Amino acid sequence: GQRALLPTFIEGARALEREGVRAITTNCGFLAMYQTDMAAAVSIPVFTSSLMLVPLVYRMLPPGKVVGIMTVDASSLRPDHFAGAGITRDIPTVVAGLETEKEFTRVMLDNQLEMDVEIAREEHLTVARRLVDAHPEIGAIVLECTNMPPYRGDIQAATGRPVFDITTLV
Repeated sequence: GQRALLPTFIEGARALEREGVRAITTNCGFLAMYQTDMAAAVSIPVFTSSLMLVPLVYRMLPPGKVVGIMTVDASSLRPDHFAGAGITRDIPTVVAGLETEKEFTRVMLDNQLEMDVEIAREEHLTVARRLVDAHPEIGAIVLECTNMPPYRGDIQAATGRPVFDITTLV
């Protein structure tokens, strides 16, 4: 399974630490499943995923509010990702993926080299609006995918919710 990649990630983290790097993050929020192992493998801070923000963001919200999570494909976000990020069962979340859209998902999942950024922006806004319309109890949104930060400001403006991502974590 995906755990087969863990030794390679640990090897990379240790090499970066030897080079003098002071903290390590990754380019995919789904690597949250490796958080515990990677943090244990080096002596510098490791934060594998913006999903690690979810417990913090939840604690910022007033009672009755939940954290919305946007991802590329909602069905791919599993309990081991949540566990790795410290998202426990008592933290209410609602997940929406861009699998309903075409451009962003096509580029990300098929490793395409070119993307229509304006179409992708509209797709993010469509999904974000749909998410908060269906779940008005959402108090803030966390973007799981490390390719979503360019749309953070637009999502925040469109939903009226604060939006957090890997760049705000870094």
